[in-house]
Amino acid sequence: MSYVEVPGAKVPIRMWADPASVEDGALRQLQNVATLPWIKGLAVMPDVHYGKGATVGSVIAMRDAVCPAAVGVDIGCGMSAVKTSLTANDLPGDLSRLRSKIEQAIPVGRGMHDDPVDPGRLHGFPTAGWDAFWGRFDGVADAVKFRQERATKQMGSLGSGNHFVEVCTDASGSVWLMLHSGSRNIGKELAEHHIGVAQKLPHNQGLVDRDLAVFVADTPQMAAYRNDLFWAQEYAKYNRAIMMGLLQDVVRREFKKAKVTFEPVISCHHNYVAEERYEGMDMLVTRKGAIRAGSGDLGIIPGSMGTGSYIVKGLGNEKSFNSASHGAGRRMSRNAAKRRYSAKDLEEQTRGVECRKDSGVVDEIPGAYKPIEQVIDRQTDLVQVVAKLKQVVCVKG
Repeated sequence: MSYVEVPGAKVPIRMWADPASVEDGALRQLQNVATLPWIKGLAVMPDVHYGKGATVGSVIAMRDAVCPAAVGVDIGCGMSAVKTSLTANDLPGDLSRLRSKIEQAIPVGRGMHDDPVDPGRLHGFPTAGWDAFWGRFDGVADAVKFRQERATKQMGSLGSGNHFVEVCTDASGSVWLMLHSGSRNIGKELAEHHIGVAQKLPHNQGLVDRDLAVFVADTPQMAAYRNDLFWAQEYAKYNRAIMMGLLQDVVRREFKKAKVTFEPVISCHHNYVAEERYEGMDMLVTRKGAIRAGSGDLGIIPGSMGTGSYIVKGLGNEKSFNSASHGAGRRMSRNAAKRRYSAKDLEEQTRGVECRKDSGVVDEIPGAYKPIEQVIDRQTDLVQVVAKLKQVVCVKG
């Protein structure tokens, strides 16, 4: 599958999705993005759908500007996965105890740890830079300074919505651990603060959509946003690393006899900004619901809580700005899913998975998402499949 080019005001819109399948609201958002004076390119992933502020599944390349709403409020949200030495034969028939132990170790929803997690006690955690990272908190926006204690206690916690922790198996029977989370409340508050600042700037007053307000290079507002953005992206990376360490500890304890070992962790952001160079220009590339898929980059494209997920290797397609989709992508809103489906439907669609099956997570039912296989099939020129995973345990907030 290659892309389809749709005309845009300043740049063409390269779509790895069938334009006829994209909802009108998302198409309007994409057309609006293509009017921005600073835009140099726009790529659309096969999991595209309408999003708050900007389209989910969009890759926006700009010169000397960045749009905070196009990153979204969960700065640095992304995935981590690791292959273990366990096989499906090592797993017990009843996985409820394993799920319970994971939920005890990793706070979910709005929860947090009673005390900050000491990363030094986690096996293999990359502690270099940890102190310097927290030292930089003094330099973030004053508007969130009062949240420091909460931020330290939420480090290593899951959140809610589409965030999850999973135990999966691949086609060969190997067991994988996988999780999805971001920068928690501190990232949300930083994002909302800067989106508010951007919307008041004079150069943004004539935009077709106030949500597309940008910061421009060589201004104090841009410098402040970049500082806080990159700090929040690092928070998200550490958050996933701590959760993965806690998850590995649970697995070690539950399978002591197996003396579990782990391969290197695969980790990728999918709501973030990166400084990259294309067509001889330095650009700020915003991926909202997209992963980097440079040549050889390992990435993770999850489905829903009852379907498969994929470990992929990037092919380095510069037409997509070295990007690929971040997941299956929603095909209906959360409210629509709650209206259409029941807890009984959820139970049916998650048969064989140890997970919540109550009305509180019906909005995450597999039927609310696009078929992951179709999403993968539309980006064969962006990524190569390394492994297909199927969850047997799914923990949600």
